[in-house]
Amino acid sequence: MPATDLQRTTDFRMTFARRQAAIVREVPGGIAVLDPEYVTSHEHNQLLIDGAPTPAELLALADETLGHLTYRRITIFNDATGAACAPALTAAGYDHDTELVMTHSGETPAPGSLADSVTLAEMRPALTRQLCAWMPQAADHVIYQLTERRTARLRGADQVRFLAVRDDHGTVASWADLYLDPAQDIAQIEDVMTADGHTRRGYADTVIATALHLAAGYSLVFLLADAGDWPRTWYARRGFTTIGRSHAFTRPETVA
Repeated sequence: MPATDLQRTTDFRMTFARRQAAIVREVPGGIAVLDPEYVTSHEHNQLLIDGAPTPAELLALADETLGHLTYRRITIFNDATGAACAPALTAAGYDHDTELVMTHSGETPAPGSLADSVTLAEMRPALTRQLCAWMPQAADHVIYQLTERRTARLRGADQVRFLAVRDDHGTVASWADLYLDPAQDIAQIEDVMTADGHTRRGYADTVIATALHLAAGYSLVFLLADAGDWPRTWYARRGFTTIGRSHAFTRPETVA
């Protein structure tokens, strides 16, 4: 039986995580991915669960595999498993976020103007400024790692492109990642952002339209959106439909 679109997105996310990770450890119900170079990045140091372990098993796995970190991060791809584990994990001090898996359908006409494919070096100033604005209390090494971790993402798929739109002064104003995997016939748009002071000018529309244009011909194009935040409706107006949910649990600091 062919895999559903939701299962295909899960398979892709697991494959991407494996490929970009410095260390992969098999665990019951999933994997642990680790990267000592980007130790402050939750994305690169977490449990990824596509099975159905119990909450007690998950808590023990997180302490065992992530015990060297000051935080814990668990991503559960199955909606039912995530919802079932939520009460126990939140009682143990984890914050709970629900992610919508949204796929694109409909026409993908060529945009009036295209975003540029850029290097991390070209994106770095804008990324650093925005991270500093979002996290004014963060130490310099945290900002550095959260910027530079994009180099690890380059390993995650056969084609990884950083797309960006510049303002009239040449400053990067909006950006996103695009991951293309011809073998799986799937594309993911990730990390769509617009810098403070550049919103409501259509920059993000150009980024999304360019990503969809480059992904034209792939049978499945998807992105993730926070279930509790406004961008989900912005994506919906641009042809994205929710097909499922995954769950992210984060404990910011180890509880003694």
